[in-house]
Amino acid sequence: MDAAPRVEIVRHPLVQQKLTTARDVRTPSEDFRRLLAEIAMFMVYDLTRDHPTEAVDVITPVGRARGAILGSQITLVPILRAGLGMADGILRLIPQARVGHLGIYRDETSLQPVVYYNKLPPDIAQSEVILIDPMLATGGSSVVAVDAIKKTGATRIKFLCLVAAPEGIRRMQEAHPDVVIYTAAVDSHLNEHGYIVPGLGDAGGRIFGTV
Repeated sequence: MDAAPRVEIVRHPLVQQKLTTARDVRTPSEDFRRLLAEIAMFMVYDLTRDHPTEAVDVITPVGRARGAILGSQITLVPILRAGLGMADGILRLIPQARVGHLGIYRDETSLQPVVYYNKLPPDIAQSEVILIDPMLATGGSSVVAVDAIKKTGATRIKFLCLVAAPEGIRRMQEAHPDVVIYTAAVDSHLNEHGYIVPGLGDAGGRIFGTV
């Protein structure tokens, strides 16, 4: 599948090399956890390339220099629990970013995603929001997460994932065409269990060593 107009594929060689190692079933949890954080850090560097800046002056040891700082607040919103594995890497690059949390589970009767935990900064609508999750599979959780964020009045939202499936991209773009998706790879398809093929497997389980 080619990149759609609202999909940015981060093809940087370092991102692709680390993603390749993360995909490998032989990669242990401690390495998988580190790789996800590193990939997220590299990807958010690309995601923020057009972020607004504000001019400031600083005093160096030999004079005054005109520089720049980020011009607006950034709020990270990891989807629990796998999104937590990416947050630390991003915070290394943007330590001043705030972190909200969204917990989402799949109802066994309706099979629909349900928000069970919602802790977002009260003024999130005034910030740039980066929603993070390693996988964009069916798109169900991601759509519900964006719904929850938009209810706060937030309008500047980007979605960051490591691997996406065409099915999830279509669902996100149908529901939220204004949200740009940043991913390191668009894989082939979903299998009968809703896993991305070839994907990463159970990202949350691999991060926390529960598979």
